[in-house]
Amino acid sequence: MNIKEKYNFDEVVAYRFGFGPLGPPLMSVFLFYLDGLVIDTAQSNMEKYVIGALKGKKIEKVLLTHHHEDHSGNASAISKHFNVNIYGHSITADKMEKTFKIHLYQSYTWGKSGRASVLPLPAVIETGKYKIKPVHTPGHSKDHTVYLEENHGWLFSGDLYLGEKIKYFRSDEKFKDQIDSIKTVLAYDFDALFCAHNPVPEKGKARLVKKLSFLEELYGEVQRLCLKGYSEKAIVRALGNEKDKLVKFVTFGNVSFAQMVRSAMKS
Repeated sequence: MNIKEKYNFDEVVAYRFGFGPLGPPLMSVFLFYLDGLVIDTAQSNMEKYVIGALKGKKIEKVLLTHHHEDHSGNASAISKHFNVNIYGHSITADKMEKTFKIHLYQSYTWGKSGRASVLPLPAVIETGKYKIKPVHTPGHSKDHTVYLEENHGWLFSGDLYLGEKIKYFRSDEKFKDQIDSIKTVLAYDFDALFCAHNPVPEKGKARLVKKLSFLEELYGEVQRLCLKGYSEKAIVRALGNEKDKLVKFVTFGNVSFAQMVRSAMKS
């Protein structure tokens, strides 16, 4: 059961896409449109729906928050169809130029991103109405970048938020970097948090503050148990997260609570 839904948040248009040929989608993703800008491009498994949703709109630039396939999946297709440039972090550019390997579960859920040329981000991205500031926020990935429209209080946050109490990490996520990146973003003024999987159009900054508190508390607990000599497995058991077995199985261990603990131990 595929999902394509449209939402209007003031002048920000959000499209939700989910790919589920054998049932409900495992996870959906949002693409945002604002005055000629496409911010993230959703999964390639939904390419025809994404292109269809954008037809008839003024498309001038594509901005990528990071290279992961659920965000960059249709960058190449949109660039070619609408004859527009793609912009992102230099690491995003390198990943998209060479293409990158993904796991089987990623291929099923999202599909693979096509090769694309990504241009460097300017200090400010201007449209006819808005000024967008890119802010590098590593942690979820090395290239992760959010986009801030401070005059209107909008933050296009990619995967920086996801939820107040996240339960899993990918194997390449960096715990301390995520904490530092959230602190960086919280220094700015915004209210709407346009997360790519869980948009919060009002009081989004307060939600991000709660996530920071959660991560700092979890980090402290992991470090405390480390000092007591607990192993990784013992810490996972002590902190009581036994709900990730299905996720861990489907992703062959690439995504799990244990990955969060491991990252916190290394920080």
